[in-house]
Amino acid sequence: MRSQLTIMEATQQKYYTPEEYLALEEAAEYKSEYINGRIVPMTGDITDCEHIASMAGGSTNHNQIAGNFYAELNFAFKRLDYRVFMGDVRLWISQQSIFTYPDVMVTAGEPEYYNDRTDTITNPVVIIEVLSKSTKTYDTGEKFEAYRTIPTFQEYILIDQTRIHIEQYSKTANKRWSLCEYDEEDSAIALSSVNFQISLSDIYNKVRFEAQE
Repeated sequence: MRSQLTIMEATQQKYYTPEEYLALEEAAEYKSEYINGRIVPMTGDITDCEHIASMAGGSTNHNQIAGNFYAELNFAFKRLDYRVFMGDVRLWISQQSIFTYPDVMVTAGEPEYYNDRTDTITNPVVIIEVLSKSTKTYDTGEKFEAYRTIPTFQEYILIDQTRIHIEQYSKTANKRWSLCEYDEEDSAIALSSVNFQISLSDIYNKVRFEAQE
């Protein structure tokens, strides 16, 4: 496993090639993003050991929500030509030179791989992110902007883990996206890019809002 010192040294070096990043990531204890030559821990740049400790994993709410959505998608697409990925599967965004780890991704048909690496795909249709305090601004801003450069990308779901609130961005035309918001547990989301519907009660099943980050 990489030591805390090794992680900090990696983030302080100015530029890495994609191959250097992937080699470091294979040996890493914690996941990091690669952004145009820089290696950045999933919670952002780190400067002290307290921040390093926060990289160990997400909250139970985050894990429950992502797992709920993944399970429902995987069951619904059991006999359909879609694939669902979660957690450790990486995404390569070629136009932005970014490697990242979305919470859940859906591909139409077989996944397309970066350099034949079966741990890194390039063709998601749907991306789902569970928001945290440390990533919310990035997920709704620069990260969404980067996702929009992916030719296959059609739909973005952002789920708040501290309250019942979901934003659904759907591509309607080139450089045009529509937004729908949901904040009632008895409502349901119908995805526009794939034939799938899920209730908010199923998304938030077993989530305890008092156990926030």
